[in-house]
Amino acid sequence: MTDLQERGHLLTEQVNPLSLNLDQLSSLELVELFNSEDQKAVAAVAAAKIELAQAIELTAERLHQGGRLFYIGAGTSGRLGVLDAAECPPTFCTPPELVQGIIAGGAGALVRSSEDLEDRSQDGEAAIAQRQITQLDVVVGITAGGTTPFVHGALSAARQRGAVTIFIACVPKEQVSIDVDIDIRLLTGPEVLAGSTRLKAGTVTKLTLNILSTGVMVKLGKVYGNRMVDVAVTNQKLRDRALRILQDLTGLSRETAGLLLERSGKWVKLALLMHWTGLEKQAGDRLLSEHQGNLRSAVASYNNTQP
Repeated sequence: MTDLQERGHLLTEQVNPLSLNLDQLSSLELVELFNSEDQKAVAAVAAAKIELAQAIELTAERLHQGGRLFYIGAGTSGRLGVLDAAECPPTFCTPPELVQGIIAGGAGALVRSSEDLEDRSQDGEAAIAQRQITQLDVVVGITAGGTTPFVHGALSAARQRGAVTIFIACVPKEQVSIDVDIDIRLLTGPEVLAGSTRLKAGTVTKLTLNILSTGVMVKLGKVYGNRMVDVAVTNQKLRDRALRILQDLTGLSRETAGLLLERSGKWVKLALLMHWTGLEKQAGDRLLSEHQGNLRSAVASYNNTQP
């Protein structure tokens, strides 16, 4: 039997001196302590802004070339990656294969603890091979404590295949080193409940993935101003949002905006292009394609060709 790796030195495993009397606090004191500690998550993102910006640029570049984005992790880290991936299609109308989440233990681990499976680096390697990762793809390994073998195995295999590799961890580089293209460290300090990285570490990971995926989609032309013009109109709430975007940006009545949305095939971006250029659906679709789906660029190009 092999010796267990000693992890007590890791920042995420250390004891928080501010919560030593956690079991003696009132409910209000608990809330105040958590709220105070959670402020460190926002500060940690700010401290990693350069690396996060680089991750956005590099990921957008690869996806623009036809690549895919993969999040890979175990436990809370894996679940957060799967969550972010799952929210891209309804928000940005991306195909489900563009952004994918991989979690140790597969789909069952989303609702049932499977943390024992994170110790198998060969499973991480197999996940990369199964998805046929190439040099066009981006693989983001997420591990709060930085040591998860499943994630390290996946990143090593992805690197061998020429993919862009990004590491997200909540421990400093001197505690856990790794050879990747972009190394993002989110240092939130010891947890209120010692070692429970679903807390601050989970919060800062969610914040970071929000920024990464949204930033990439902005770069890919999925956004106009601050509006989600590629929103998938799949339910009443999203249809209402689509209509409000059209009304706000065009000044049309709700009824006329509804007719325009239907003419465009329920695609807000195309509806806006049609309204601003006078083009019909087929010609507008072709113009958008020529500009890789960038609405601002397509409209400017059309206006430059007019006498």
